[in-house]
Amino acid sequence: MRDLGIGSWPARRVKNGADRPALVYGDRVDTYADVERRTRQLANALRAAGVRRGDRVAYVGFNHPSLLETFFATAQLGAIWVIINARLAPAEVEYILTDSGASVVVHGAEHAEHAARLAHLAGVRWIAVDGAAAAASGAPGGAPGTAAAAPGAVGFEEFLAAGGTDVIDEPVGWDDPAMIMYTSGTTGRPKGATHTHGSLSFQYFTALVDTDFVRDEVMLAVAPLFHVAGLNTMTMPTFLKGGKVIIQHGFSPTSVLETIEAERVTSMFAVPAMMDALALDPAFAGTDLSSLRNVLVGGSPLPDRMLRTWADRGVAVQQGFGMTETAPGIYLLLNEDAFRKSGSAGRPHFWVEGRVVGPDGRDVAPGEIGEVVAQGPNVMRGYWNKPEATAEAIRDGWYHTGDLATVDEDGYVYIKDRLKDMFISGGENVYPAEVENALLDIPGVAEAAVIGVAHPKWGEVGHAYVVLAEGAALLTPDDVVAALEGRLARYKIPKDVVFVDQLPRTATGKLQKHLIRTRLEESA
Repeated sequence: MRDLGIGSWPARRVKNGADRPALVYGDRVDTYADVERRTRQLANALRAAGVRRGDRVAYVGFNHPSLLETFFATAQLGAIWVIINARLAPAEVEYILTDSGASVVVHGAEHAEHAARLAHLAGVRWIAVDGAAAAASGAPGGAPGTAAAAPGAVGFEEFLAAGGTDVIDEPVGWDDPAMIMYTSGTTGRPKGATHTHGSLSFQYFTALVDTDFVRDEVMLAVAPLFHVAGLNTMTMPTFLKGGKVIIQHGFSPTSVLETIEAERVTSMFAVPAMMDALALDPAFAGTDLSSLRNVLVGGSPLPDRMLRTWADRGVAVQQGFGMTETAPGIYLLLNEDAFRKSGSAGRPHFWVEGRVVGPDGRDVAPGEIGEVVAQGPNVMRGYWNKPEATAEAIRDGWYHTGDLATVDEDGYVYIKDRLKDMFISGGENVYPAEVENALLDIPGVAEAAVIGVAHPKWGEVGHAYVVLAEGAALLTPDDVVAALEGRLARYKIPKDVVFVDQLPRTATGKLQKHLIRTRLEESA
């Protein structure tokens, strides 16, 4: 087999365990043999549609087996999979499709309107997942399927069925690009972190080394698979190991608890907001959680009270720190260290070197603040079409995260702040510059600043401070929020809008966000 990449996984898996369940979605159960057959057909169909080595195939949608099938099939051809956040607004999706140069877009049933609004994009083939969105556990319900969201679109199952059954053995190596996942930057424009088959594979190997995955794993994929953590920390490693992945379309605490008990789920990834919602669900106390032995939490540290709630139920919780550019693993805090090193991001993963350095590039002393930098085979190749941004992020072989941290005498790292202004809301990265650019497009808005503010449910939410243009029509906070609807994903839209006469700036005009935060804290 000349294909050493991720696309060869289904064919390699059927050598040992063809009849084992691989993907479960509601009442649908696909064995590893089913996955191999379907991805081979899909790869043939994509090839017949003109997809070749190096071409980009995009997927925008919530959790569904077709997401993984498209990943495997695209990889088989030596093409590059572009996975898009399903919560983005049409304008945001358009930018990613244009920047990546995707020639084929597979979209979920909920994104029919996106497809219709973006049908003007030249040279793009649209494939609509035949809307079983509400048919599986965890689906939000009521989402109608469509196979004609855009002119000339074809249904996913129809498209797949037309594919041949030829065995495709494209020579794919570990240095070949496999995936582009976009992460918004402080410039306000998303950047496509480009991962190779090798960088992704080493993330999966790291997961298998540092976490106790077994062949009989029953993993619940309920966190968004369009995020690097939902996809790469547990879902893909479970498939590699030959376990069972139960896919839920979206997050419903009641459905998750029911599934854990009924299916004897052994592992899952979640963000703190999800863990809190599960613990607050009325069914939590009566749910049998005895099978759940490995929960990985990321996005932000899990508070001690929440750790205690899950520990009292006998559930081991590990916490991870990373980002899209590192696929994502940098640090891991094992369950046995959760209380002893409360608030820590942990220590570096097996194949990863993580350091906290000062401005001179040297390791800081214990207790001193520096920037987290990482090096390892899981680090991205660079940002798609952005050599300058790549050179800025990866210097002297080290990826600079922009996160400030301290390290203790035992080598445990504690994230303190961000050099960048990004904040995390409900597990989603929010970049203020992007939101500020959208605010400045609103007629009457002269200046805008957005900061992340602590929130008991979402971790952080955006607060916007707006200066109106002289003589502009009076706007209300509701007017501002309404103007952002459809322009930005909902989690990016500020939860509070405050009108001010001026924003604090330096003599050179640089915005002083720390003063905004200080004034907010003083007024609290």
